[in-house]
Amino acid sequence: MKEYPYQNLQEKEMSFEDVFCRILKFIRIQPSGNYRLILGTDSQVHAKETIFITGIVIKNNGKGAWACIRKIAIPRKMIHLHERISYETQLTEEVASQFTESHKHKLINIILPYVYQGATFTIEGHIDIGSGQRNKTRKFVQEMVSRIESIGIEPKIKPDAFVASSYANRYTKSNRR
Repeated sequence: MKEYPYQNLQEKEMSFEDVFCRILKFIRIQPSGNYRLILGTDSQVHAKETIFITGIVIKNNGKGAWACIRKIAIPRKMIHLHERISYETQLTEEVASQFTESHKHKLINIILPYVYQGATFTIEGHIDIGSGQRNKTRKFVQEMVSRIESIGIEPKIKPDAFVASSYANRYTKSNRR
C-alpha cells in the first residue's frame, strides 16, 4: 500500500505514525474520557479526477477532538456509484488496517486503568451511505456495513456517519486540501 501523507490545518505531510502519536497525546490528556476513534471516507467527482478524502477523528465525547485527513486523487471521473462507494469503503478499511493490534493495545492500555471510572474506547467506520427510501446508496448498505464489521470496527451510516458525510466531505469539494 502506498503511503499517502495526512494533514490538518496545523500540520502537513504527516505519516501514519505521526498521526498515531497525535492520537496517543490527545488521549493521554484525559485518559478517563469517552473516546471514539472514527474513520471515514467521502468522494467527489470533478472534471478530470475523482477526489477521495479519508478522515481520522479521535473524539472525547463532549470534551473536544483531534482530526486529520488523507487525500487521494484518481485521475478519472468515477461516475458509477457502486464503484465509488466501494472504493470509499476500501480506503476506510486501509486506514483501519494501519491501526494494528499493537496500536490498539497502546490506546486501550492508556484508558484501561480508568474503565471503572467510566472511561470508554470504541472504533467506528463511517460510511457515506444511507438507508432512506430516497437515497441512491441504500442498495449498498448491507454490503458496505458487512465489510466494515468484518474488520472488527463498528459501522455507522447516515445520519450517524458524520466523519464521512460532513468532515471528509468538506475537503472533497473545495481547494482546502
